[in-house]
Amino acid sequence: MKQINGNVTSAKGFKAGGAHIGLKKDKKDMAVIVSDSPCIASGCFTTNVVKAAPVLWDMERVKDTVYAVVANSGNANACTGEKGIEDARASAAALAELIGKKAENVLVASTGVIGVNLPMDKIIPGIKTVYESVSEDGGVLASEAIMTTDTVPKTAAAEINVGGKTVTIGGMAKGSGMINPNMATMLCFITTDCAIEKPLLDKALKETVSDSFNMICVDGDMSTNDTVLCLANGEAGNEVISSEGSEYEEFKAALMYVTKTLAIMCADDGEGATKLIEAKAMGAKTVEDAKTLALSVVSSNLLKAAIFGEDANWGRALCAMGYSGVKFDPMAVSMDFRSENGTIRLINEGVPIVFDEEKAAHILSAHKIFIDMYLKEGEAEATAWGCDLTYDYVKINGDYRS
Repeated sequence: MKQINGNVTSAKGFKAGGAHIGLKKDKKDMAVIVSDSPCIASGCFTTNVVKAAPVLWDMERVKDTVYAVVANSGNANACTGEKGIEDARASAAALAELIGKKAENVLVASTGVIGVNLPMDKIIPGIKTVYESVSEDGGVLASEAIMTTDTVPKTAAAEINVGGKTVTIGGMAKGSGMINPNMATMLCFITTDCAIEKPLLDKALKETVSDSFNMICVDGDMSTNDTVLCLANGEAGNEVISSEGSEYEEFKAALMYVTKTLAIMCADDGEGATKLIEAKAMGAKTVEDAKTLALSVVSSNLLKAAIFGEDANWGRALCAMGYSGVKFDPMAVSMDFRSENGTIRLINEGVPIVFDEEKAAHILSAHKIFIDMYLKEGEAEATAWGCDLTYDYVKINGDYRS
């Protein structure tokens, strides 16, 4: 696998664009992705019982042939009743008409304020405006147009060789707040020119999302709009991947790189965040136990606040492990905090260590903080990502609708 500097237009046959159409005051707020060739599509969606209209639309449409995606920011089209569903369909139909397809061939996505109907007098002409500007160089503009409280656009891409053909996977995501498994207020669009059968694309996406987007937490709130979409148009010309094997595993590894890179970028760009936290549970009985433990630690608001204050309060991490629901022996747990500034052991096999507070504070002054948890229950391990909890998080969310 080769990591490349790319985005949703890196794969052959995909074009994209993004522009300001008036949903937000002055920032780009609509993105369009179009494929020259028909695509198979896979999707992973929020597990929230309250699902936004675009999610309900896409959950059905990923079963069909797909040619395009239209996504807006600034308005979530969530909790908007039947009108919201009608508006989602109308958005799909507007783009479908421009590309000569049916509404069912277009996926839609929205992010922003909940409980407000889409201003269709801006949406419909806006779709035409953005579509007319799509190009093979429009991936960056599209990634900027889906941002809400994000401070940076998020893109990633990789190349692999499948049967002598270069296959590319590229993606973009947005996510900064309301981030909590399973998935988050998070949109992700992935494109690939790989020829692969839909059941295998479905399987690869589900498994990679499980270890990437479902392993991040910013604030513990689960969104109504979480969507990860993957479109494959087969333009790489490789022999179709039709069974699990080396080529499928290589494809999945590249997809994992893209999803994990984007997921970590979302955690790192958490609303108001100053630090990225990576928690790794090792020596757990099962992978699921390890995942639960790691996620519990990065989800602890007390731990996140301590990391913001550069306070090595390891007891908050051990406490979070304890209420995770996983059974383990706390008297066998060891824990390190580390960063580029060094490593410090804080508890060794259940026994607290008198440590140098000044050294610990220096370690925690770095941007990326690692929390390594060692258990003696088995051989399984897992990693989760989060961020610190700062004053600015409250400020951002105190006037989100203003």
